[in-house]
Amino acid sequence: MKTKRYILLLVIAIGVFSIAARKAIVADDLVGTWKYLISDVPPEYESGLLVFEQKDNKTVGYVEAAEKNEMKELTVDQGKVTFSTENQSGVFKYSLMQKGDTLTGMIGSQYGDFPIKAVRQAKK
Repeated sequence: MKTKRYILLLVIAIGVFSIAARKAIVADDLVGTWKYLISDVPPEYESGLLVFEQKDNKTVGYVEAAEKNEMKELTVDQGKVTFSTENQSGVFKYSLMQKGDTLTGMIGSQYGDFPIKAVRQAKK
């Protein structure tokens, strides 16, 4: 009877660790610098960088264009990446899907919704 409980606990533990490891691999795959282009906006707002880092076992990041804005409420789940940024122009909500070295999606703001595409930059 004790052996069955031990095996059951072992199976549960392996399952929990494999799920946690899978999420970490997906988040780690996002780490790096991504150059983005936003469609249908004035030229001064159409390009910049998305930078994702791993700190204290957590994915964090910032958007860098004319200024550097921290990503807030950053979530990464099964290839879907969501976060928001805030600056003097308002709040911007990003919803992206990752496929390999490309992120595509939309940015929502008080000015409307705009398509965005980002490509991973080679490590220097």
